[in-house]
Amino acid sequence: MVDPAQARDAISAGEATLGIELGSTRIKACLVAADGTVLATGSHAWENQFVDRTWTYSLDAVWTGLQESVAALLADAEEKHGVRPTALRALGVSAMMHGYLAFDADGELLVPFRTWRNTSTEAAATELTGLFGHNIPLRWSIAHLYQAVLDEEPHVPQVAFVTTLAGYVHWKLTGSRVLGVGDASGVFPIDPATRDYDARMLAQFDDLVAERQPGLRLADVLPEVLVAGQEAGRLTDEGAALLDPSGTLRSGTPFCPPEGDAGTGMVATNAVAPRTGNVSVGTSIFAMIVLEKALERVHTEIDLVTTPAGDLVAMVHCNNGASELGAWAEVFRQFAVASGHDTDADAVFGTFLRAALDGDADGGGLLAYNFLSGEPIAGLAEGRPLVVRTPDSRLTLANVARTQVYGAFGTLSLGMRLLAEEGVEVDALFAHGGLFRTAGVAQRLLAAAVDAPVAVGDTASEGGAWGIAVLAAYLDASDELDLGAYLSTRVFADAKVDVVEPDADDVRGFTAYLERYTAGLAIAQAAADAV
Repeated sequence: MVDPAQARDAISAGEATLGIELGSTRIKACLVAADGTVLATGSHAWENQFVDRTWTYSLDAVWTGLQESVAALLADAEEKHGVRPTALRALGVSAMMHGYLAFDADGELLVPFRTWRNTSTEAAATELTGLFGHNIPLRWSIAHLYQAVLDEEPHVPQVAFVTTLAGYVHWKLTGSRVLGVGDASGVFPIDPATRDYDARMLAQFDDLVAERQPGLRLADVLPEVLVAGQEAGRLTDEGAALLDPSGTLRSGTPFCPPEGDAGTGMVATNAVAPRTGNVSVGTSIFAMIVLEKALERVHTEIDLVTTPAGDLVAMVHCNNGASELGAWAEVFRQFAVASGHDTDADAVFGTFLRAALDGDADGGGLLAYNFLSGEPIAGLAEGRPLVVRTPDSRLTLANVARTQVYGAFGTLSLGMRLLAEEGVEVDALFAHGGLFRTAGVAQRLLAAAVDAPVAVGDTASEGGAWGIAVLAAYLDASDELDLGAYLSTRVFADAKVDVVEPDADDVRGFTAYLERYTAGLAIAQAAADAV
């Protein structure tokens, strides 16, 4: 923790570090001191669009959102500390993982950005999983590229560079076509021994597409892979103008490797060592467990990715997270307004969430499915959010709230049970995301859903923007300490962490709920087929 004078001096001297993360619903910027203390923040709300049956964001929206987030951060720094940063010690960019951004040799985008949320790549993912003997999820960049090959999309012969959203922003700010290994592990499988793309699988892919797309070599079109602590370029004059049109921020700042939100979530929760893990809850929800050894079997429900340092991680990724929960809270806010009570949205959300603690342990016979989009773990190609109940169920506010929270954790729990069958053990799961700002609710119910202790720290609501800022700060310490030691001794040494153990009644209740939830997935499939 730094005092006000130290904070002002650090900003003035260019000793602060800036992290930016492009999440699914919010772009956040976070300025931190050398010890990780948050000095200033800025954010911008945005939403994906469903255009021509594709979930996407426009690149114009990327830059508008980035600029507004940075402008808000600069103003926040001035308001809190009386000074705006002009120079920075280091900078990092993170974004939602996976998806498909393809560019031609002139750097022009060939097709609209295809985000992680799209589930149109089943044929490609299935074939590549069989070829590699390694699970290739639908949202991975290589699945999108191969699906475009299978569909004979006219842009494929022009592909010169494929990257993720974080890789794209980093490229435009620095001129460097690189990715952090964690983000790269959502592009193409990584060999843990080399901490680079798996050479055998690269050759297999090139052979596979040789007839359909002669001349397409993955090594030529994928970004270079870097690990945490390696410098990944510097802010160019053009990049500085893109990031901050006001001209306040100067060029020359070194960058850490761009990372995905999964990797920054691991950093933000100090979960990069074996037997640790984290759960991130937002528009999507995912759990990351650092493995002690490789899994014995290929599971299509489990991604094998890496930490930002390149260590193997089992990832349970669910396309649908807390959005439906938020939608129900908004309905109640509108009711309050209609009743003459103009209530703040955050206050309504907190009230709704806290009501879940008074619900029946099993949800009282209600079922909630949060499937706004397709959900591979549940076997659904398209989403249909549903609330289902039996005639004798107890329809109360508390049970609606509890089942909406349970619904957000349903598919995550299915994936975590597969890891338990593999013998994967976790000492504690660290949770982060805005859902955990309401103390004691989501944390307690998540502990029941995964039947493991769940910890929430001071940085839970800062999330990935803070995490990528910490990774940027690690540039100065990587020669002395590995990433795990750096986090434990330099960043989290004095961190306050609240740990909740699973409550036995909640665990029994959620188990009963999950049995009904699993049986009822046929309802969600029927809804998708019918409408």
